[in-house]
Amino acid sequence: MFDYGSVTPEAITTMTEEAIAESDRLLAEVVSVDGSRTWADTAEPLLQVGRLHAALYGRVPFLGEAHPDPAVRNAARAAEQRLSQWAVATQYRRDLYEAFSAFAADPPAGLTDEQRRWLEFEVRDLRLAGHDLDDEARTELERINTRLAELAIAFASNLAENDDSVDVPIERLDGLAPEIVAGLADGEAPGTKRVTLAYPDVVPALQTVHDRDVRRDLSLVFNRRCVDENRPILEEAVRLRRRVAELFGLPTWAHHKLETRMAGTPERVFAFWDDLVPPLTERGREELAVLEAMLVADGGTPPLMRHDFAYYDERLRRTEYGVDQDEVAGFFELEATMAGLLDLTGEVFGLTYRTVSEAPAWHPDVTLFEVADAAEGRVLGHFYADLHPRDGKFSHAAAFPLLVAHEGPNGWVTPVTAFLCNFPKPSPGRPSLLRHDDVVTLFHEFGHVLHMTLSRATIPRFSGAQTEWDFVEAPSQIMEHWCWDPDVLARFARHHETGEPIPTDLVDRLVAARNVDVALSALRQISLGKLDMGLHGVPEVPDLDAVVAEADAVALVPSTPGTFLPASFGHLFGYDAGYYGYLWAKVFGDDMYSVFAEHGPTDPEVGARYRRTVLEPNGTRDADDLLLAFLGRVPSNEAFLAQLGIGGE
Repeated sequence: MFDYGSVTPEAITTMTEEAIAESDRLLAEVVSVDGSRTWADTAEPLLQVGRLHAALYGRVPFLGEAHPDPAVRNAARAAEQRLSQWAVATQYRRDLYEAFSAFAADPPAGLTDEQRRWLEFEVRDLRLAGHDLDDEARTELERINTRLAELAIAFASNLAENDDSVDVPIERLDGLAPEIVAGLADGEAPGTKRVTLAYPDVVPALQTVHDRDVRRDLSLVFNRRCVDENRPILEEAVRLRRRVAELFGLPTWAHHKLETRMAGTPERVFAFWDDLVPPLTERGREELAVLEAMLVADGGTPPLMRHDFAYYDERLRRTEYGVDQDEVAGFFELEATMAGLLDLTGEVFGLTYRTVSEAPAWHPDVTLFEVADAAEGRVLGHFYADLHPRDGKFSHAAAFPLLVAHEGPNGWVTPVTAFLCNFPKPSPGRPSLLRHDDVVTLFHEFGHVLHMTLSRATIPRFSGAQTEWDFVEAPSQIMEHWCWDPDVLARFARHHETGEPIPTDLVDRLVAARNVDVALSALRQISLGKLDMGLHGVPEVPDLDAVVAEADAVALVPSTPGTFLPASFGHLFGYDAGYYGYLWAKVFGDDMYSVFAEHGPTDPEVGARYRRTVLEPNGTRDADDLLLAFLGRVPSNEAFLAQLGIGGE
């Protein structure tokens, strides 16, 4: 296991340059072949380059997201930019294109299905890299993609290093749990507390602080993060993406990006939304009326704003369903919840877990786990759990493939994954307690960990979580369902002080409250997707403020005046023209879970089939084929609609 404890900025630079030098040597072998080509002299060196960079990711670029030393983070980000520039330049090398095209035109016999798929995808990637364009257009495309890689790193770096906060007089934090108030740092002025923009601070404050002006101030700062730095970056990126589409003769960037996705075209995405928005809007207006009545009863003036939504949504859950997230959190101590998650997935998917104490991580808070097959005892992989916030760390929740599973020259390489969350840290006399939405996040991200750990793809580009991007969230969306099952929660939810199991009536109320404001929440998801597509999926030159306003209208709940969400919406880099995929994937995640629901949520036979047909193949098959293999039928949206309560048979 890699020694993260001794990483230095100099080591990062050295590892990066050595990998690039070795990659260049391998590529030189490919282009130097004279005469007929074989798998060994053309494909194998290219595959080895992929293996090198797959191994390097977890040792270099990833540390820009997680390492506590700013010098290491900066070196990792600089190295990531260097690697991105190298990858873009390599993608446009005509000598490699000509060598590989000659090989792919007459491939050797006896290739596996995965090897043939790799050839097909590599040829497609070369076409999408512009090798069919004329020299001038191809040169411009290379320059644009190099710049886009630089912009993506700068956008993420600005967010990661942002340390904005709001100092609030203690008396104006009324409603926020006393233990959370006690855990806040003191503000600059006497009698104030500093609310940071880390989720464990700002989310509970937006949900429970009674003072509307405080909630507005928090929302304003939170949703204006990096606006001065990141708005021009986003504007430039949108212009450049639009130009790429023009070079390929396509109407929009989304048409270019979706060629490799399940959806295929932005028109299909718009149709997907068109089926949902009308019934959701009808239901959403009813939900909004309830929340606004509560606002008026408090003496507030409509309309209900974005900084009001979480507060009244939370209060509705408390008053109508008796669901107090602080009360619920008492039953979800982090270590016990993590143990319950491992116990559940071990039973369902045939796995065992072991804590590894001898491998140094990048921070003392991080724990390494070994994953093994329960029946065979064979080690399948490892994962790091990095679950608490700190300065400079990735501020949301995500899983990262530090080393993907694949077949290397010396045999099978077991994967290593990290998942980063930002749950409350333990404090004196109080363990780390999770709200139920934190539990959902934990299960969601662990779905990515399982996907990456259980992959049996032999080629790196099909491993990790390398399905189509609008399916990649399905194996994590499905995991959320277990968080709502009373029998599952009863297995591990115990009060951190008394050890008493979570009361049945509290679970019943929690489950009953699951669909509170479900239409408004779904419309918010569609609104964010429309923001993305408004920038990338329409032929007209976008006006950012107009796009934000149009997307906001779909959500029904207006944004806090003065905010500019796109500047901190990291998904616009990486998920550009792809944010719709979260809701898209949820449809398939719900459909897959319906099989578990039918046979029992912990049925190991269904779990084994899901592991074998969806998780293990990973990207070696189209997502449509994975679904058909697991479901035994054509996928349906009935389970999704039934959960939303807006349709279905």
